[in-house]
Amino acid sequence: MTTPRTSGAAPAPALAILNAHVVPIEGEPFDGTVVLEDGRITALGAGVEAPSGMETLDAAGKWLLPGFVDAHVHLGTHEEGEGSAGDDTNEMTDPVMAGVRVLDAINPYDPGFDDALAGGITTVNVNPGSGNPIGGLAVAIHTHGRYIEEMLLRSPSGLKSALGENPKRVYGGKEKTPSTRLGTALIIRKAFKDAQNYLGKDDENARDPHLEALAMVLRREIPWRQHAHRADDIATALRLADEFGYDLVLDHGTEAHLLADVLAERGTPVLIGPLFTTKSKVELRGRSLANPGKLAAAGVEISIITDHPVIPINFLVHQATLAMKEGLDRTTALRSITLNPAKVLGLADRLGSLAVGKDADVVLWSGDPLDVMQRALGVWIGGRKVYSYDTEARAGVVVPRGA
Repeated sequence: MTTPRTSGAAPAPALAILNAHVVPIEGEPFDGTVVLEDGRITALGAGVEAPSGMETLDAAGKWLLPGFVDAHVHLGTHEEGEGSAGDDTNEMTDPVMAGVRVLDAINPYDPGFDDALAGGITTVNVNPGSGNPIGGLAVAIHTHGRYIEEMLLRSPSGLKSALGENPKRVYGGKEKTPSTRLGTALIIRKAFKDAQNYLGKDDENARDPHLEALAMVLRREIPWRQHAHRADDIATALRLADEFGYDLVLDHGTEAHLLADVLAERGTPVLIGPLFTTKSKVELRGRSLANPGKLAAAGVEISIITDHPVIPINFLVHQATLAMKEGLDRTTALRSITLNPAKVLGLADRLGSLAVGKDADVVLWSGDPLDVMQRALGVWIGGRKVYSYDTEARAGVVVPRGA
């Protein structure tokens, strides 16, 4: 399920952004113009001129980039400052919750969405939590809108699963399977075998939301989003993917660098992060800002994630900057928060770089966004300006949702 290029809000006005330092991600940066019309990029280049009569904005040398993409958050489901009343990340009443849809729990008025815009983030992938071996269906959305149907980009965008400490702690505490890593693998394996049997039937009366979600993974319609930190859990993830033949995406990958050559050979993408937290549990002992660079150097396609609210979402770009300090190359740092996560979400034809025909999701920065002293000055989603920074008030201004 995808949405039109424009939401139910008022049509976006055509706009030509002039005299910008444009970083298209694919292709070399240039000083010139980007034209936004009907929610898409219709022209860009050093020699492009604004069409006659079109509204223009003189960027005066400021930096223009595609909107950033955070491919693993709990935005809108683990709400800012709401405590348990606003926490709907995990339905931990059964270890197999494949059929729950996180989109049914997202509050678009969570203040975290405003923080996302301030950080230049126009697209997020909202995941269920990691309390269950199988946690539910994820969704890719824009970061501005009145309600989810206006914000949707891809639903579902993957099926969340968790290995490691979290599910064994949750269900071990209930004296219920799984209480160990081997029990977690059993739960996942049994669920897929049930789904395989389900696919062999043609019985309308036997439809089951959990099995239908798993069947989408087996048919490779959506990826299996595997929460895994330790190298042994990553090896289990690879083993299960081989057994059942689905498309695997590794979320977190704290020790993925220990198997970097294996992951690179298989073409398994790693969504690495969050990178700013403490080593708060055993499986995080290998966390390091150097790990993204190690993975990229080995040929692994990486995306950097915040896992918001674990790390405030507006810190996404700062994680990329500090990963550069520890060895990640600049080109990959920018791709890790733009084009690479767009690929993982199956949205690279619309997002993640500036090109003719792509969505007009662009951000004007005061300077190089990898410089922590620079900030997002303007954010456009589908060609509509949804955020601006008031330099006199020193505050961000978000367009009211639905305006």
